[in-house]
Amino acid sequence: MSLLIWGLALTLSGFVSCRKNNIETKDSSPVDLNEIIERDTLVVGTLYGATSYFLYRDEYMGYDYELALALTADLKLKLKIVTAVSVIELAHLLQDRKIDIIATNVYQTPEFKSLFRFVMPQQSSHQVLVQRLSINSISEISELKGKTVHVKPNTVYRQRLENLHNETGGVFTIVDAPDTLSSEELIEQVANGKIEMTLAHNKTAQLYKLYHKNLDIRMPVGYDQQNGWMIRNESKALAQKIEEWKKSSESELIITKLYQKYWKKSPYFAQKRIKIPRGAVSPYDDLFKKYASEINWDWKLLAAVAFHESRFDSSQVSWAGAAGLMQLMPRTAANFGLSREQIMNPEKNIEAGVQYIKSLNLSFRKIEDTEERLKFILGAYNSGPAHIFDAMALTRKYGKNPHIWFNNVEYYVLKKSEPEYFNDPVVKYGRFKGKETVAYVKNTLDTYYKYTGK
Repeated sequence: MSLLIWGLALTLSGFVSCRKNNIETKDSSPVDLNEIIERDTLVVGTLYGATSYFLYRDEYMGYDYELALALTADLKLKLKIVTAVSVIELAHLLQDRKIDIIATNVYQTPEFKSLFRFVMPQQSSHQVLVQRLSINSISEISELKGKTVHVKPNTVYRQRLENLHNETGGVFTIVDAPDTLSSEELIEQVANGKIEMTLAHNKTAQLYKLYHKNLDIRMPVGYDQQNGWMIRNESKALAQKIEEWKKSSESELIITKLYQKYWKKSPYFAQKRIKIPRGAVSPYDDLFKKYASEINWDWKLLAAVAFHESRFDSSQVSWAGAAGLMQLMPRTAANFGLSREQIMNPEKNIEAGVQYIKSLNLSFRKIEDTEERLKFILGAYNSGPAHIFDAMALTRKYGKNPHIWFNNVEYYVLKKSEPEYFNDPVVKYGRFKGKETVAYVKNTLDTYYKYTGK
């Protein structure tokens, strides 16, 4: 019997025995959707990490966390999050009825399938060896001879490594990592040269590879496995409700959005690269204070723009070529005296960004209300002024106020994606998908209000 199966079976049997002897009868009855609704709270267990759940700038985030929030909202319940250090600990909590759902990627092993019900299936994935990229990187199982691989005990990674150890005749060393470390932290330790190798979920390894270019994750050590969330077998009504919700068009849209947000480029890594001093908004507060006065802005508003442009990452380059803290396009940067060599320089980038904002302020000078003009400047910073001018023309044509953003010009920014509107004679710059720009204005202002406590 593998260590994973033995550890899980032993601990769960202990819980079952304890429940029979020490728990009141009412607690041994099945816990399903009706009981959860009665208590008005869905208790969700998860792991802390780059995709499931983490704290970023005083806000909780994560793919599984936000998905659980959306599900809870659909159920009209409150959400309570319980964190654990391992899937095994979460399984104990679920078996002991201290949580209702395990919301993190759990491989569908025969052991777990016999004990629990899988819901909210995720994309199938396999395990990979995580090592540092070098001329000594291995590409075959036989090359593990003499190597040392660190994994957490009582995990599917430990189970797979044990099988490999037996298959190869014990030619490599397995080291059990401390329980306090997560599997994701072991990947970080490989990247930082603290340990030689570990095993990981391929999708997770790919995400870390985006931020640690020195990782080699090419070698698979298993076949694709299904994975997803887990609930108790008894929670049949809850399972049915989750399945109905997952099939809805609303949840499909949410899942697609969250997958892009967390599995393609998780905000989790920004806080690992960008160290923000205690009590500060960003690492560049002094520069924002220095240059915001040139446009009569609160420096925290300038910081909010930088946050939504680059997450304060001065090395950021978008798919379109926008670069630096303020995400300036090369031509815009050149127009304000910034060379290609200077574009990543935080101070030069902020200075040029402020000059661009100053030019946008002139472009919208006919909007006398400065607070309204600010919204137009933000929209133009994101989309360019041309599309905003088109939306203003449409707003005027259809009898609304072209100098008011919300519910007026923003409405026609969105309408510019429809033929009836982008083919209108007053539109000079063609079709435009304005959802990002509309969201950008709102989100930047929300961040500014958060910084200022308004």
